[in-house]
Amino acid sequence: MTLSSVLDVSPPPPAAGSGIVAHGLARSFGPVHAVRDVSLTAPAGTVTALVGPNGSGKTTLMLLLATLLRPDAGSVAVAGVDATADPQEARRHLGWMPDTLGVWESLTCHDILTSLGRLYGMGRVAAAARADEQLEWVELTEFARRPARVLSRGQQQRLSLARATVHRPAVLLLDEPANGLDPTSRIRLRDDLRAMAAAGTAVLVSSHVLAELEEMSDRAVFVREGATVSTQDFAAAGAQTRPYRIAGPDPARRDELVHALAAHGLLPGADAGNRRDGVVVQVRGEQAAAELLADLVRDGVPVSHFAPEGSRLENAYLDLDLDHRRHTEGERP
Repeated sequence: MTLSSVLDVSPPPPAAGSGIVAHGLARSFGPVHAVRDVSLTAPAGTVTALVGPNGSGKTTLMLLLATLLRPDAGSVAVAGVDATADPQEARRHLGWMPDTLGVWESLTCHDILTSLGRLYGMGRVAAAARADEQLEWVELTEFARRPARVLSRGQQQRLSLARATVHRPAVLLLDEPANGLDPTSRIRLRDDLRAMAAAGTAVLVSSHVLAELEEMSDRAVFVREGATVSTQDFAAAGAQTRPYRIAGPDPARRDELVHALAAHGLLPGADAGNRRDGVVVQVRGEQAAAELLADLVRDGVPVSHFAPEGSRLENAYLDLDLDHRRHTEGERP
């Protein structure tokens, strides 16, 4: 069952200025500057990935965007609402899924969802009906009358997603949503987030699993040391240079492949840990990659593997990490 089959009405089209827009966010805890200068946009109708190393301020940033922390400086708009000036109104449009389910473990799963529906202004009957829908959606109907504490980690994550979306929010924030999910549930999560975005929801996801993030995301915001350092739009990334691993069926003929690539002006780089046979070359854009593969086949070069090496998110993250290390080392006396 997909999200669209559970919703009893279609979500309204996103309003002008919907999604999340943050400018110059800063938040300190004593001498610790957790968030120094973050500006980002998570537009309606898209899934935006939030990427950064441990200690980069992602969790504090998510709490700021969720109106659970007040910024020391900067502004946040949620679905066009000034979340700093009117956090209560912003929360009406906001769904928040933290990395753990949190409180109310003694309540039944149905009671949790019904209570959330009531807090968002639903009548008793409507809230109970919505709870039933959400439990069916996340495949937890059999646990409806059981306390949340009996759920496994993966089941708690599914209940947390149902809780975050019980009021059909225009903006959805998710912190490590795939933690504890089995492969099937991860695929469902990806498909459901894509469906919500297609219906007009602005989705912002923070996760350390970059390959998985790329599968569900349209764009990415990179943060480091509490500041925004880069934004990448995947629709425009098809023309960017990225590594491709190319291999033939016979490892003994690797030199032949190397010579064929050299004829196209492509020199192999580091072998990325030798995870597979073949060579890695930098190719500029998907069109150039398609033409290269066609040329190799036409020239009679046997090719059994031809694919990007790593995800675009992984490569962009590693490039930013390398730039940061070079900059840091350059500043050392």
